Amino acid sequence: MTDDELSSDALPGFPHPRETLRLIGQEAAETAFLEAYRSGRMPHAWMLTGPEGVGKATFAYRAARFILAHPDPKSPAVAAARTLDVDPEHPTARKIMAFSHPDLHVLRRRAESEKKNVPTEISVSAARDAIGFFGSTAGEGGWRVLIVDSADELNRNSANALLKAIEEPPPRAVILLVTHLVGRLLPTIRSRCRKLAFRSLSEGEIVQALSAPGIEAAPAAAANAAAVADGSVSTALRRLDERTLNIIDIVTGLLDALPGQRRADIHAMAESVAKKDGAADFEAVLESIDEWLARETRRRAGEGAARLAPLAEVWEKIARATRDADRLNLDRRALILTLFADLSEAVRRSRAA
Repeated sequence: MTDDELSSDALPGFPHPRETLRLIGQEAAETAFLEAYRSGRMPHAWMLTGPEGVGKATFAYRAARFILAHPDPKSPAVAAARTLDVDPEHPTARKIMAFSHPDLHVLRRRAESEKKNVPTEISVSAARDAIGFFGSTAGEGGWRVLIVDSADELNRNSANALLKAIEEPPPRAVILLVTHLVGRLLPTIRSRCRKLAFRSLSEGEIVQALSAPGIEAAPAAAANAAAVADGSVSTALRRLDERTLNIIDIVTGLLDALPGQRRADIHAMAESVAKKDGAADFEAVLESIDEWLARETRRRAGEGAARLAPLAEVWEKIARATRDADRLNLDRRALILTLFADLSEAVRRSRAA
């Protein structure tokens, strides 16, 4: 497994966020960051928040490129800049594209050589290596940039290790934490970071993103994917695959029928994802459940806490089960059957409350 495949925001077959030079729809976040850099009072730690797949990781690499390419905040180039664009032929851009810049470090999950399973968390040893990065001398221009992708994957030990770097940063250091679920971060980390919010994208903006080099989806396919992407480019990318779209339709139909259970269809789906080549389908089922719960919670937001509590509880239970499935290599068939039973009961309770 490659390092890019362990990156939280990388999708196999599509450009990695560090290779994505264009950021769409997040002008407000980019302007706020640029103004802070120009001011000379640059916060050392930034928490990039918002839904998954809206450009937070892409922004983090754009910010790193800009700072490392323009290390003097008072330079004419910085004063004239209106975006964080950097010429792709600039030496800094080329080094970051090749993942070889000495002053950029990315803290993410990494495969441990003695373990066979894919890690689901960022280890404390990886976090300590990131702290060691700040202990070395900056190679070019004096700035060092650390990207945490994603901070949601920190466990308690690695989060506490990172906290030391956030609390006592060296001069000219910038830490960019990508987070989709800010509530999972330690309160002490949240309180020490400047928050930069990223919004969901419109269908038109997603279609625009899907026309980028390395993707170049057909117009009809891009429009169809954008329509069901819920504001997320990464969701749209997954929707470009017809097999994935078919799975989403099946799962959504089963979920919309709850609390009733179409047992034959659920069992057929569970058998399918349990096959040796069913891992990708299994991921699509889990993502569809997560997105359905998000939509259902938003749709019923005005019904009160008592009705929403069962949905919140089952959502958290499913999140734990998903993490355990990766870590413990659980039986996918049994897990799907259990999830639908739990969802059925949660929907029944929420409507009876």
